Amino acid sequence: MGIQKKFVIAAILALVIIAVASLTLQRPIGPPQPTVTTQTGTEPTLGRRIVLLGAGATFPYPLIAKWSQEYEAFTNGMVAINYQSIGSGGGIKQISERTVDFGASDAPLTPDEAKRAPGLLHLPETIGAVVLAYNLPGIEGRLRLSGGVLADIYLGKIAKWNDPRIASINEGMALPDREIVVVKRSDSSGTTFVFTDYLSAVSGDWMRGVGRGKVFNYPEAIGARGVQAKGNEGVTAIVKQTPYSIGYVELTYALQNNIPYALIKNKAGKFVHANFDTIASAASAAVPKLPRGDESWDKVSIVDAEGEESYPISSFTYLLVYKDLSYMDKDKAQALVGFLRWAVTEGQKYCKDLYYVPLPPEVQRLNLETIAMIRK
Repeated sequence: MGIQKKFVIAAILALVIIAVASLTLQRPIGPPQPTVTTQTGTEPTLGRRIVLLGAGATFPYPLIAKWSQEYEAFTNGMVAINYQSIGSGGGIKQISERTVDFGASDAPLTPDEAKRAPGLLHLPETIGAVVLAYNLPGIEGRLRLSGGVLADIYLGKIAKWNDPRIASINEGMALPDREIVVVKRSDSSGTTFVFTDYLSAVSGDWMRGVGRGKVFNYPEAIGARGVQAKGNEGVTAIVKQTPYSIGYVELTYALQNNIPYALIKNKAGKFVHANFDTIASAASAAVPKLPRGDESWDKVSIVDAEGEESYPISSFTYLLVYKDLSYMDKDKAQALVGFLRWAVTEGQKYCKDLYYVPLPPEVQRLNLETIAMIRK
């Protein structure tokens, strides 16, 4: 090869090295800036790491905890979710006071709560079930309970496990002559709301004497047999540790702690197990009648639903977020909207592994229409 040709090649190589170095110097320093693409579109790139604060229901906590982990990985660490499982009442209080970026509640806002926090939107996040976990040492088989029997246990009218009303629907089960330890939530709770909503639907005595709500007091007849605990975690722990106890918890907590839970008699007269099919069946009739996200959800309920296979203590659980996010800085508002879109669409694939029912496509569409209302 001639000397002149070598000089030409060397000159070309030098120009290539200079060009590469120039591009490298222009590249921004720092972590990669992700473009988050979901089935609903591409979110604009975030310029910095964002931490979203949420608080509320313990009912969906296992799912939100999973979402937090998966979404942070999905955004290459650029969006983190810090969710505090403090109960639905606490979540409604904190989002109403804007001390968190989103709330979560198993109970829709009451008219009074909506007045105190105008502009809050309801986004159904998943569908779950409240089950009656129990601790009956030495008992084989699955306990059966009806709504009327459950109401009278919590009203104090049925005090022992071998009461004739329990025995009559559990033939062949050697129920003990022991007092029932009755466990409930001590905090303002959406799980309590779902449970009392159900008892109000099936028992006139309960409806007249207690009604539905996020809290209730034990009647005098319960006396020392009544125990209280904070969160689904607390009730689960008390039932697991206390022989002859019964308590209401979200299905996931009973399954994760390997605690037996009762078959419940539904509106069609069948004793049904809480599972994906029976919970989905309870929700199916309500889906076409759901309100818009900016309308009142106070009357939405899927307890004691029609259907041969419907599990009667089923419920939506909700994310709560303001329609107008202009009070946030734009990066945080943008990150929140991106997370909400992901949670109600792609995030639904994590529901079944945690024993929640994914939102039907119709509810996903309703949620996306609601999210589109949000002003950033």
